[in-house]
Amino acid sequence: MKIREIRVAGLKGATPEGGWSAELRPDDVVHTLVAVHTDSGEVGVGSAFTSENLVRAALDVLAPLCLGENALEPERVTESLHQHTFWLGRGGALTHTISAIDIALWDLLGQATGQPVGRLLGGRHRDRVRPYASVLIDEPARLAESLAHLAEQGFRAFKIGWGPFGRVSPRLDEDIVRAAREAVGPEAVLAVDAGGSDAYWRGDLKWALRTAAMLHDHQVAWFEEPLRPDAQEDFTTLRHQAPVPISGGEVLTRRQSFRPFLERRAFDIVQPDTTKVGGLSESRRIGWLAHEHGIRLIPHGWNTAVGLLADLHLASALPDTDLVEYKTGSPYIDDITERPFRLDADGMLPIPDEPGLGAHLDPDRLARFADAAELLRP
Repeated sequence: MKIREIRVAGLKGATPEGGWSAELRPDDVVHTLVAVHTDSGEVGVGSAFTSENLVRAALDVLAPLCLGENALEPERVTESLHQHTFWLGRGGALTHTISAIDIALWDLLGQATGQPVGRLLGGRHRDRVRPYASVLIDEPARLAESLAHLAEQGFRAFKIGWGPFGRVSPRLDEDIVRAAREAVGPEAVLAVDAGGSDAYWRGDLKWALRTAAMLHDHQVAWFEEPLRPDAQEDFTTLRHQAPVPISGGEVLTRRQSFRPFLERRAFDIVQPDTTKVGGLSESRRIGWLAHEHGIRLIPHGWNTAVGLLADLHLASALPDTDLVEYKTGSPYIDDITERPFRLDADGMLPIPDEPGLGAHLDPDRLARFADAAELLRP
């Protein structure tokens, strides 16, 4: 089975807000689907958390390097793409695009072997995983109303982030967290994301330490991205002194960028984004490296349905990954597949056990947001 063609389709029309200081609009394209077509007719799908224009530009470089390659060898093919593009700059749009190609190749390998991707990644440690509802922070009353509604839908884990948190006052920060805890109840998992990868983030180590103490008072499960992404020394100090677990890593790419953070134990929880970091091949390697250092991997996933499925399979294949991020209210997750995601009675998501990712895209539903016919036609 050879790679015959790679096609892309950006999603637009319903792009959810990102919480960034330069806020997203509905027609902004920050999620791009990639379809790898083979000479035998099978199609694998992947997802990249980046703009369609950047993916198309990256493919001008990447496609000649992988067309005609064996589609059933995802790790070899995508590592070859990494190795042959160092001179163009490791990371960024090239790595994000390789991520989508890698996910699509794992999907094809699963289809060809009749196995779910998680089993091919090394074996299934679980057949379901708890999703945490990922919610942008609003003023306390509106945030509490949103969280209560999600709890009624069956979610039992939540993450609130960005918005005014860390950007207005310590009093507002605590009012937000207190309202969130009261809305979800004392037993629910509640995490807080400062959004330190926002432009010109001003939260420093002293702020993070003071805020971590406040979060501990409200039984917060982890404190995410409280510092700028590259502040390795401060992350290490914070992780050793803070009374709550510290997480980060969503903007890093490839395992080489994660290694010094893991070796210095700068995180309690590491959060690579499978649709940016290099795909499932890289996320799995980071997960096992983290495991060797006593660090949990919980994937970052501001996502599409394809990206969420990739994270579900990753969670099945890693012993410590018992949570995945679920961007609530996004049509790009909820409205592009034949079968929508459904929580079970325990607030868990089943991990597909059918061949490949189990990503049954619905062309008619997908056509509301992308050129589905071009992406999927034989």
